[in-house]
Amino acid sequence: MKKLLLIICTMTLALSSRAQVTTTNNNGNNKSVVYFTSDISSKSLIKIYQALGREASGRVAVKISTGEQGGNYYLHPELIGEFIKKINGKLVECNTAYGGSRQETAKHRQTIENHGFNKIGGVDIMDEFGETTIPVPKGSKYLKDDIVGKDILNYDFMVVLSHFKGHAMGGFGGALKNLSIGCSSTNGKAYIHTAGKVRMLQADTWAPGNIAGVDEFKDAMAEAAGAVVNHFDGKIIYINVVNNLSVDCDCDSHPHEPKMKDVGIVASLDPVAIDQACVDMVFNSPDEGNRDLVERIVSRHGTRILYWAQHLGYGSRDYELVHIK
Repeated sequence: MKKLLLIICTMTLALSSRAQVTTTNNNGNNKSVVYFTSDISSKSLIKIYQALGREASGRVAVKISTGEQGGNYYLHPELIGEFIKKINGKLVECNTAYGGSRQETAKHRQTIENHGFNKIGGVDIMDEFGETTIPVPKGSKYLKDDIVGKDILNYDFMVVLSHFKGHAMGGFGGALKNLSIGCSSTNGKAYIHTAGKVRMLQADTWAPGNIAGVDEFKDAMAEAAGAVVNHFDGKIIYINVVNNLSVDCDCDSHPHEPKMKDVGIVASLDPVAIDQACVDMVFNSPDEGNRDLVERIVSRHGTRILYWAQHLGYGSRDYELVHIK
């Protein structure tokens, strides 16, 4: 009986997610194009980038997650190295705001070395030497600005290269989380996690009275993500690798083992559309291993970030999926 209820629940959620995609967006714009390939390889990563038709030029930042020490589901150098070389990009990241192997720059650099990123040019920790602020989109409710690593100002173009997976607080992590939490400094992360209550990381940042509610956190992330999107003013692209689909993120040193099979690589010029497409692929997958990830996304109100990001005007949940062979 319990198994039957779980199956019914999963089917219902999948249908609900699909209905979100077919709804015409509020602005009446044409559908955003999302490209997809089921082949997860260096060659396909380059091919799907080329399909976007927007060349990474100038000083190119490639925003990744370097992964917490102990985890192994981050995007490995062996997969992304040739792509980084082709676009002459520089991997960028920021320090975290919690205890672990990446909160302090020295430990973070050791993690970068341990995970092999120095073999493909190393990583610019953007908040190593300070932070700066950039404007959030008009209509933001919680953040007055976005506190980011100051080295973001050194780049002309950004490639948001994300590992799509679950997340303990966000429900899922993809392009929008990589833009928001990923580009924020240590203080910026505290600012987002408290939905604008705390601007500097301090002893009581994680106290119950400061931590944002489930929905407020998603809205604050959407506002911070929009700040980075607007900062690069069209000189930005998004690629999600949908593999190693743990319910936990790469910031977890002991993530749960993935139960769902790898899906592929997804790319778009629209950060909302790409994450919506990835969520739909999880919800609508015939793979019964998707149940835990579906539950994680639903229980954390994960899709709320998509609605608020669309409301802020920098992306659409309505998209057309184009398969790349």
